[in-house]
Amino acid sequence: MSVGNRLTQADRRARTRNALLEAAARGLSTYGYANLVLERVAGEAGYTRGALYHLFAGKEELALAVVKWVEETWNAEVGRLAAEAADPVEALLAIARGHAVYCRRDVARVMMTLRVEFAGQDHPVGRAITDIVDGLVEECAALITAARKAGAMPDGPPPQQTAHAYLGVVEAVAIELAGQAPFDVELAERAVRGVLGLPPVPSPEPALRQP
Repeated sequence: MSVGNRLTQADRRARTRNALLEAAARGLSTYGYANLVLERVAGEAGYTRGALYHLFAGKEELALAVVKWVEETWNAEVGRLAAEAADPVEALLAIARGHAVYCRRDVARVMMTLRVEFAGQDHPVGRAITDIVDGLVEECAALITAARKAGAMPDGPPPQQTAHAYLGVVEAVAIELAGQAPFDVELAERAVRGVLGLPPVPSPEPALRQP
């Protein structure tokens, strides 16, 4: 077999995997883990159940792959904005705005859906989500600490608790206003500014009255 054929097969496998992950993410967002039907996932992705089982051993492995995939896409699109921000305050605002944009797609609710479903349970999927959320809380708490030390943010409740409240607001606004651009982004920033103790977004100057 030539190298060209091997690359073609690898590309085809990657396309199949991505299509199945997207279909599974939509299914998990809509039906949850317990009610996810693998035949439906495969059919919506345009593949057979056999193709799905060729890549994933079962529902648990598929769900774990979806969680990892969502984490990677979120980091690439939202986490990158925070990493490129000029300072900790702008990083926190960038996360809020970027998450609102990310949640305009129909697969973005998967993490929230699974968090609720596995709350209080010791399950590999639930543990994977908890690890991701805990890491994000730590990252945001560190940004809050840095912003306060720099004098860019007023003192308030402990950084850990503030980070939990900040992420709760970010998530809630995205859920309620998913896809309602541009208000999702604007209201996400307004909400987190309140939690963080930052000044509100300046209001635009009223239009001059016409004579």
